[in-house]
Amino acid sequence: MSKPIFEIRPTPSIPILQSEQVFPVRHIYCVGRNYTEHAKEMGYSGREAPFFFSKPADAIVVNPTNLSYPTGTSELHHEVELVVAIGKTGQLIEIDNAWDHVYGYALGIDLTKRDVQAEAKAKSRPWDMAKAFDQSAPISSIISKQAIEHVTEGEISLCINKTVKQQANINQMIWSIPEIIVELSQHITLQAGDLIFTGTPSGVGGIKKGQHVSASLFGKLHLEFVYS
Repeated sequence: MSKPIFEIRPTPSIPILQSEQVFPVRHIYCVGRNYTEHAKEMGYSGREAPFFFSKPADAIVVNPTNLSYPTGTSELHHEVELVVAIGKTGQLIEIDNAWDHVYGYALGIDLTKRDVQAEAKAKSRPWDMAKAFDQSAPISSIISKQAIEHVTEGEISLCINKTVKQQANINQMIWSIPEIIVELSQHITLQAGDLIFTGTPSGVGGIKKGQHVSASLFGKLHLEFVYS
């Protein structure tokens, strides 16, 4: 039997609330511009078809308390998001069956090197280095759909040093959770273990070293950490 040339790293995983089990993460998909007001602040308008980008599974950092400020940027931005955890594999999923593929939900932050992203956009280049860097996806524990039912509304918010920066209801999403699942499954096989960051509301902005970041979803899921 062949041996790997280096140690195989364990699969990143996320704790599940009120369970001894964990959710193994396979891949992270992110939806761009899925709240009308955020689309406007980024210079777009209208209900465009959803588009997606990715982060590696090991970009997650679960329930952090302290994060190191990333290298290669002077303009780190927060984007708080509802995250959908996929528990059933499928391709070409129909809208009536989309909820069947959801395992549960988490609170996530899509950290973005905005200056790096702006330069990439200006040169019509990919955003990978702006979105897929180390620890770019802080995430809470997962709450199963059995504990919270189908999610169609609920408050999501983020504060910097206790000042509210982002606050919205997820019913303001342009594309709903089932619609996102259907669209994504037209292009790839959506697999158990995948995460979908469903987009951020308006109010995105910078984070500086020493600042305290706190976020909440449904009043049930929370993140709280400091950048050093």
